[in-house]
Amino acid sequence: MSVLTALFRGTGAHADSISCFEGLTLELAGRRLPRTQHSIWKELWHLNYWMDHELRSIAGPEVPTPEHASASWPDAPDPPDAATWEAGRARFESQINQFIALASNLTDGDRIVHPKAGESVRDVLIQMIAHNSYHIGQVVQMRRAFDVWPPAGGGDTW
Repeated sequence: MSVLTALFRGTGAHADSISCFEGLTLELAGRRLPRTQHSIWKELWHLNYWMDHELRSIAGPEVPTPEHASASWPDAPDPPDAATWEAGRARFESQINQFIALASNLTDGDRIVHPKAGESVRDVLIQMIAHNSYHIGQVVQMRRAFDVWPPAGGGDTW
């Protein structure tokens, strides 16, 4: 497994991205810490938004970036129901696996995806790893604060 493929799933200091969302109730998925803007649900929704955006851009043609960051966050802090929460988790796992497949078979890594920014497929993969890692770190912090870390799938505890 290459470094890129391993980092999409989580390795070393990077928490396992998929297991970070396991075992959470609807109440915990929608809970916010004091003085924070986002719940775990909102973080998941945001991650799904940008992974979908970049996967569609890689497939072509390039998807326009929204005018405001608020477009990449849901209005509601809570998932509306268990089915929506589970669908969000399943979508996240599917998209992570799509990125892993792209990284595993990076034959067109130098192909430009975002002409204005000059970003290649490889650049987008690295940016997605960094973006996901940042937000997964926020999810881990919330789970620790809610005393539900590590998940059953494992997670760094030191």
